[in-house]
Amino acid sequence: MWYVYVLLSKKNNHWYIGSTKNLKKRILSHNQGKNRSTKHGIPWKVIYCEIGLNKDDARARERYLKSGMGRRYLKNRLKFFFVQSL
Repeated sequence: MWYVYVLLSKKNNHWYIGSTKNLKKRILSHNQGKNRSTKHGIPWKVIYCEIGLNKDDARARERYLKSGMGRRYLKNRLKFFFVQSL
């Protein structure tokens, strides 16, 4: 299985969208500062995750979620999360 995930930085409220085969290991890697693109926002928490059966579908979904329409989709999908976070 492949995971597409959205992380939220507890430090600066930035998002990070990625995909992986091993979600637990990947989140640990982000929070240990092993990724150049996410080490500025440690600590990170998972706020959204989708599961797919193959890598190509997961990567396509990741690209979509990183697009303008994909970010709008996430804001709408997580609207109650963001209301509670305020």
